[in-house]
Amino acid sequence: MRKAIYAVTLMVCTMFFLLAVAQGDKKFSPKAQERIMKEVRHQILSLPDFGAFDNIAFKLNGYDVILYGQVVQPTLKDDAAKVIKKIEGVERVENHIEVLPTSGNDDRLRRDLFIAIYRYSPLQHYGVGSNRPIRIIVNHGHVTLEGVVDRESDKNMAGIRANGVPGVFSVQNNLVVPGKGR
Repeated sequence: MRKAIYAVTLMVCTMFFLLAVAQGDKKFSPKAQERIMKEVRHQILSLPDFGAFDNIAFKLNGYDVILYGQVVQPTLKDDAAKVIKKIEGVERVENHIEVLPTSGNDDRLRRDLFIAIYRYSPLQHYGVGSNRPIRIIVNHGHVTLEGVVDRESDKNMAGIRANGVPGVFSVQNNLVVPGKGR
């Protein structure tokens, strides 16, 4: 009986060792990862309920996709994970997207912030099309601006416009200007 237990234990340990070695030797094709990243980005932007008040970002860890960000609708969080899981080559999806709490005041602020930013003449060109590049995230009166703008002056104007909306407690301006970083 002892020999049988010893043999089974040895076999299990050997399997775990071989599995660990196989995973350690796993090579990730840069071309495949680039294709996955492009497809993930496309699928996120194609989600029907994805709007100016949602921010979904991702990281690629090998062939695993890690989703994070904030969304207004809980179904959007689930829909994002579902479409990403269907992408060829994606092995696993970790969904760390935060669903923002329901709040009438935050809804009012979203509307007012949208008007303050996207209807302001120097920033109006960002409002063209269905995927607006400035994401307006509101959580209990605290605002975070995410996305990409063309110029540092546009980033600053968006922050000033957001700070000028009555009822906003704070503004974190995370807008990025290409070539400038954060």
